[in-house]
Amino acid sequence: MSKLKEIDVNLLHNIVLREAENDSLQELDPDFYRSISNFVGKLKSEGYDGVTAKVQNSLVNMITELTMLLLEFRLAKAIKTNNIDYSNLLDEEKFILDAEKEKNDRTEMILSGIVNGKSKLLESVANKHKTKSTLVRFLKEMDQMVGSDLEKYGPFRAEDVATIPYENAQALIAKKIAAKIRWED
Repeated sequence: MSKLKEIDVNLLHNIVLREAENDSLQELDPDFYRSISNFVGKLKSEGYDGVTAKVQNSLVNMITELTMLLLEFRLAKAIKTNNIDYSNLLDEEKFILDAEKEKNDRTEMILSGIVNGKSKLLESVANKHKTKSTLVRFLKEMDQMVGSDLEKYGPFRAEDVATIPYENAQALIAKKIAAKIRWED
């Protein structure tokens, strides 16, 4: 497919329709989602008011809905077939599907551990998960704490960034004391 010059709602609508009407994944420009992101970013950065702002908002909402539909169609097609053809998947879709495969592998491992009496494996997985490190940014001050790995952490001030055990991070996130930071390689 040729390079997308600029995305617009009509083009996006036609692409979604084509994807919905075909059983196989359609070929898209490798920069397709980035083009949409650039278009939406440009729309949002243009400061309008009154009726023009309402039209701009509706346009952004339409693009969002169409993009969500397209992504759902494409991922459903890829997941439905046992032998995924990666050639027509975009990198962003591969990223999502890799996580899906990891989830399935983990589910299979846990089920296998349960039905095959591998309680040591289950214990090991649980402990590893409980103490795995999570990167967080503190939203409020916090005194020193003892992590689930029995190590001491802190004290922390607002805006401090730290790596702490997952279980502790989840508790602090739930209490809105910290926020998770995503760190991708």
